[in-house]
Amino acid sequence: MKLTDTSGNTIISVVDQFDYSTQNQTYNDNFKKWRKDKDNPYAFNFELDRRESVFVEGKGFENRSASKAERDCIGRVMNIIGIAMLMWILIDNIISKLVISVFDFIGFDLHTSFFSTGLYGGSLQVITALIVTSCVKILVPAVYLHKKLRMPPRLEYMSTLNHASDMLGTICMTLAVSTVTCLPNIYTNRTMLVFNYFRSINADASVWSQNQFVVYTIFDIVIISVLYELFFRGAIFNALRQFGDVFAVAITTAMSGLLVQDFRELPAALLISIIASIGMLRSGTIITAIFVQICFKMYRLALVLLEDSSPDKIFLKRNTFMLVVFVIGAIGVMMLYLIKRKKKEHHIAEFNSKYTDTQRLGIACKSFPVPAIVCLCLLAACIKMFF
Repeated sequence: MKLTDTSGNTIISVVDQFDYSTQNQTYNDNFKKWRKDKDNPYAFNFELDRRESVFVEGKGFENRSASKAERDCIGRVMNIIGIAMLMWILIDNIISKLVISVFDFIGFDLHTSFFSTGLYGGSLQVITALIVTSCVKILVPAVYLHKKLRMPPRLEYMSTLNHASDMLGTICMTLAVSTVTCLPNIYTNRTMLVFNYFRSINADASVWSQNQFVVYTIFDIVIISVLYELFFRGAIFNALRQFGDVFAVAITTAMSGLLVQDFRELPAALLISIIASIGMLRSGTIITAIFVQICFKMYRLALVLLEDSSPDKIFLKRNTFMLVVFVIGAIGVMMLYLIKRKKKEHHIAEFNSKYTDTQRLGIACKSFPVPAIVCLCLLAACIKMFF
């Protein structure tokens, strides 16, 4: 190749060659700016002029490649994601239980076991512990990721609604999938455990007459849903999508499933995460993903309330409710598909790499400390299954 050749084929720039056609201009500008920061080790910003060689003292001329830079950057990003997941696991399974044990020792009416997800004691103490634990296990790793990745707010969270119809379609899909995922596992979620706890306190009073349960329900459905999606579909997702949207969806979905640490909840967590991720990409805003979580949790709560309302007709009412919700969701998805099928819309960013999606996922799964985190999550799931 001649040194005077100035054609575009002589320059390799993974930042400029990324597909920016799926999101709005403000987001794209912030994404490019973040990726071009040479001091950020978590940004994949490889550049190479084919006409030049790089001399490294003691090594001679070095052959740099985009594929090696991509592999190294994936490893660094997955390293901090793995550490964030470890924080979540430790807080959820060890630190929170140690703190509760200390409060129990000094006289608070609050008890737990290291081999159980349940809490026992006074209603105020139990709900306070649940709320604090749920917040801390999400916020601590989220702050860690925010500090490490150094993303501007308008990049960390997609905030512009590009396609309102896709948001509606995502919500309809959530309704249909919620019904399917609940069929084999209707009453094993935490909402049911908390509901039964309050029902056992005073058999003569409705759980809705107990303020602590109302506060927890609102907190779990709204606040936790927001925090949960800001964590998974925020900095993590946007750091991963520099390697392609399919890669980002796959990794965040796997994370969502693993951090549930419960084989019974795994299918629902995986499917809801996929819907939330794709819905966010298609609509352009993380609010869509938040709505997905809220709708799913409200559906679960509705099943719990149906069981308590009329025990003699529980199966009829529950099955009717599930069928109606599924039909509404399915019809909504079909109608939006028929309306938009003639529109050629592009929502998933294309990513050109020498690695296939499978190879890229393999690199991510082998990155330290991800294998150890997977083992810990599976161990915690096994403990919940048998104890």
